[in-house]
Amino acid sequence: MASFWEIAIKLSLGKLALPAAIGRYLPDQMSLNGFETLDITFRQTMGTATLPWKHRDPFDRLLVAQSLEEKVAIVSRDPIFDAYGVKRIW
Repeated sequence: MASFWEIAIKLSLGKLALPAAIGRYLPDQMSLNGFETLDITFRQTMGTATLPWKHRDPFDRLLVAQSLEEKVAIVSRDPIFDAYGVKRIW
């Protein structure tokens, strides 16, 4: 959900363009790639408080906290995630 939120914000700011309507495109891509949604929990948001400040982007910090809490990989090309010791795909 954190990634959906960030994509929606970037789309509304004109910093991102999608080839189809967001409400259709994102669910289609999730299904096509076999991804499941991960809700944002209280524990995950509180987990951001104890992360070292290797990165200041609040969305990315939440993704790190979720990855650590749920023991799941992050799908990103950004190598900054490697500094947190999480598994990164892509």
